[in-house]
Amino acid sequence: MAYQTVNPYTNEVVQTFTAHSDADVEAALAAGHALYKSDWASPANMSARLKILAMLAEVMNARKEELARIISIEMGKLIGESRSEVQSCIDIAQYYADNAARFLAPVPYPDVLGEAWVEHHPVGIILAVEPWNFPLYQLIRVVAPAIAAGNPMVVKHASNVPQCALAMEKAIADAGAPAGTYRNLFITPEQVANIIADDRVQGVALTGSEKAGSIVAGQAGAKLKKATMELGGNDVFVVLDDADVVRAAKTAAGARLYNAGQVCTAAKRYIVQAAVADEFTRVVIERFQAAQMGDPLDDATTLAPMSSQRAKNDLQTQLDQAVANGAKVLCGGAAVPEQGQFFPPTLLGNIERSNPAYFEEFFGPVAQLYVVADDDAVVALANDSNYGLGGTIFSGNVERAKQLASRIETGMVFINQGGDSVAELPFGGVKRSGFGRELADLGIKEFVNQKLVVVGG
Repeated sequence: MAYQTVNPYTNEVVQTFTAHSDADVEAALAAGHALYKSDWASPANMSARLKILAMLAEVMNARKEELARIISIEMGKLIGESRSEVQSCIDIAQYYADNAARFLAPVPYPDVLGEAWVEHHPVGIILAVEPWNFPLYQLIRVVAPAIAAGNPMVVKHASNVPQCALAMEKAIADAGAPAGTYRNLFITPEQVANIIADDRVQGVALTGSEKAGSIVAGQAGAKLKKATMELGGNDVFVVLDDADVVRAAKTAAGARLYNAGQVCTAAKRYIVQAAVADEFTRVVIERFQAAQMGDPLDDATTLAPMSSQRAKNDLQTQLDQAVANGAKVLCGGAAVPEQGQFFPPTLLGNIERSNPAYFEEFFGPVAQLYVVADDDAVVALANDSNYGLGGTIFSGNVERAKQLASRIETGMVFINQGGDSVAELPFGGVKRSGFGRELADLGIKEFVNQKLVVVGG
């Protein structure tokens, strides 16, 4: 597994990086464990750690354009989307700098046995295994709460975004974090397994595919290590018969094409009630066909290339299989630039439950359209999925949408707006979309020892 920067737009191999040895891994674990055992990690020194997070926000803000260009060059994201990603990182670092002390303050409990409270203590080194599609944002979601709580981190980032991995490591060091706070490692799956087995490591956070999650979660479970898994999604985008159809359709198209469709919470299954299906389909197809493919560093480009040739080929294989099993291409097959890993926006219909596409996650600009009769049919189809990450409902009747939201089996539902992720709101799913939560107050408590203390009378 080579750690390389390969520009998805130019196909140029920009840089290749040297893998870390077992000795490098040991040095990282030793430094992290020493830091955990020092006063730096104690709840009493939280204010010093929160100052690092505040400074990290300042460092990233000063380097916003530099970091955005690294993202776009490494994985092809539109430069405007990359700038937004960096801003999200800044916001999350500042959010925990401002709020972590409140989240981790002692919590009093009823004095059944005497005065009682729960304290929040760090647990040790956390291993993060992170993906390429949001190469800085995925890191900060784990890094910021870990620093606030006092947990050192070692990180295995995706092999195609090594410059992003190093940029985050440098930003944290430049924010004043002591040695051992955060260490990036260019390592193999075998080395990941060895790190999980190490007694100094007490938690594992992974964002990635269902396959990767099942492997890493199994390794963590075998060693009785706490884990959080943010995995795939097959999110629904529901349009009811009383919705503002044009607004819903424009939002649906944008929610599928954002980041070239390479988003776990992207709108992947359009579930539209029959009365508005024709108009919805027309507007979505118009938006898909209007997408401008080109240089992701050009602000005029509206559809980015996919992250790699392999990702593009895998998506084409899925699409071909779906069509071979009866799916109808309602929109797709448009010409793409010769340069770059572009995939034309595609809308599929006529997907039966027997079609493999019905249960698969398409990680790219391919959407599925399902037309249903009523609200019960919406719920039945939405929940007939192995995944349960997020979803969206558009309706002119918010109370009606709220009732449907409560019936849909996902970790998140958005009403009359596309799905989003911000520091203040918890993020995560159910079923094969994983377990645990990131962000907000829930995320920071995933990897802490919630210690009960009772004083008898």
